Amino acid sequence: MARPSNTEERRQQIVSGLLRVMAERGYERASIAEIAKAAGLSPGLVHYHFTEKQEILLTLVEQLAGRVRERVKARLERVKGGARAQVDAFLDAFLATGEDADPSSVAAWVTISAEAVRQPEVRAAYEKVVRADLEHLEELVGAVIGRRRARAVAAGLFAAVQGYFVLSAAAPGLTPAGSAAGTVKRMAAGLLDTVESPEGT
Repeated sequence: MARPSNTEERRQQIVSGLLRVMAERGYERASIAEIAKAAGLSPGLVHYHFTEKQEILLTLVEQLAGRVRERVKARLERVKGGARAQVDAFLDAFLATGEDADPSSVAAWVTISAEAVRQPEVRAAYEKVVRADLEHLEELVGAVIGRRRARAVAAGLFAAVQGYFVLSAAAPGLTPAGSAAGTVKRMAAGLLDTVESPEGT
């Protein structure tokens, strides 16, 4: 595998710097100077690699999406069982604690969702990521209950995932530690058990 270029390494440092600053201060108060400090670089170097703060944020959106998709892929590859187990693995990838858990990314994702309401460019990037993840979950749910009802069930489960993200970032300690994945998987079981076998597609 080729070694990343100096430019790629610097850009990654900057994006990681934004992630750290956002976890402490949010996006609005993440100045270029603060991002540079967190990245261990000069503000001029940040400006050299990114034209503006929003460009760093949009790069972070792509990277966070990539991390989650890698986690989903890894968990789906380990699944022993059928379609129901795959739905659980997908939910675990988003919500479970463990060695691959990433609380700072969850907090950043909540901030990104708030910025998506305010900034059209961020909204477009956010919607693209969420749409792809929701379609993946819908496909997994559809293998259990059929396509006709899959969209509504998948949307409900995905909304529960996003709701846990908001609670854990905005009001830490409000939900019992480690309860998110188990609770959403029980919700999934209740919704998926309403249909015994897949409908015709």
